[in-house]
Amino acid sequence: MEHGNERIVVGLDIGTTKVCAVVASINEQNRIHILGVGKAPSEGLNRGVVVNIDKTVHAIRTAIQQAELASGIQVNSVNVGIAGDHIRSIRSKGVITINNKEKEITVQDVERILKDCQQIMLPPDQQILHIIPQEFVVDGQDGISDPVGMSGMRMEAEVHIITGLVSAAKNLYRCVERAGYQVADIILEPLASSYAVLDDEEKEAGVVLVDIGGGTTDLAVFRENTIRHIAVIAIAGKKVTDDIKIGLSVLDEQAQKLKHNHGECFVDLIENDEVITIPGIAGRPPKEITKSILAKIIQARMEEILEIIAIEVKRSGYADSLSAGIVITGGGSLIKNICPLANEVLGMDAKIGRPLGLAGGLIEEVNSPIYATSVGLVLHALKAEGADNQQFAPSSSKTSGVSEVIGNITERMKSWFKEL
Repeated sequence: MEHGNERIVVGLDIGTTKVCAVVASINEQNRIHILGVGKAPSEGLNRGVVVNIDKTVHAIRTAIQQAELASGIQVNSVNVGIAGDHIRSIRSKGVITINNKEKEITVQDVERILKDCQQIMLPPDQQILHIIPQEFVVDGQDGISDPVGMSGMRMEAEVHIITGLVSAAKNLYRCVERAGYQVADIILEPLASSYAVLDDEEKEAGVVLVDIGGGTTDLAVFRENTIRHIAVIAIAGKKVTDDIKIGLSVLDEQAQKLKHNHGECFVDLIENDEVITIPGIAGRPPKEITKSILAKIIQARMEEILEIIAIEVKRSGYADSLSAGIVITGGGSLIKNICPLANEVLGMDAKIGRPLGLAGGLIEEVNSPIYATSVGLVLHALKAEGADNQQFAPSSSKTSGVSEVIGNITERMKSWFKEL
């Protein structure tokens, strides 16, 4: 969307517990201003997947209207995040020969090899969401991140293909369109969050990004500026609330309040073990519990999440080379003392991730891990637009090769969803 000479981008994070919308503008100097933010409770999703279209449509409308009101801009297209434990990541390899006279690798060759990597057997209910090149090998020389312009006879590539359930993506589309907006792009949430909270040094040194949401915990492992592993775990903040609800025999709303107001996830670090009074249900006498009992319930579930993360990090094969440790974001990272707990369970340095790289506007309002995904969706959209714009730029710019091709492939993927 254009507004004056600024591009307007909208990120829409449709989560299990809340829907967030962020309206941002980017000027010619690529400076990002947050113009409007909207948030609405979400009840139409379960573990990151739409289970009730009407409730989700209502939440989307509410969040976007709030953001429109704050920004004074009418929204017509949005960039949507997708998560859920149906997300799979597959490694694939391809090989081609370079057959032009100069034996110089062109953008078309990169496109050909990425097409070759897509020749994989997928179950009929799964669809490719993203293709992330890991590395290229030209005539046996490996470790090449962008081969365009190099000379060679034979090129191999290893890519990461991320797939998702066709019906889950379709239902997201349906909800957004029924709410009265168009889908500009559909983006994997851990990928989006990484744009908002990680800086290039962390991605280079090796880092694991963990986004603990309401319904899902998203995880992405980076090393040498590339995503090396992605996973979506169906245990997150909602499960913590359920544990409190069952463990203390309270209502859902009370469990949420206890978690937000008194929740800690490391029993040993509680400074003053105060007594919390919980009102009784329907006229029953109130109950009293200590902070440490609540922390025990939360800690058990958070440890489980962190242990699954440890297994996924091992599976990625990069467990020993993540110098920047772990960055935790999402609403679940707001529980007190989560960093010391992560440090203990995973044995790596932990920090909380908040959105970075914003120039102005409502920076204070989005300066929270809760907005990591929605701000990241905006940043991803701008990056993808940059890749699209580079098609018209002179080919001398070194980085244009691979990102341009990925821009092209993304365009094609968007059209697949429109055909569904």
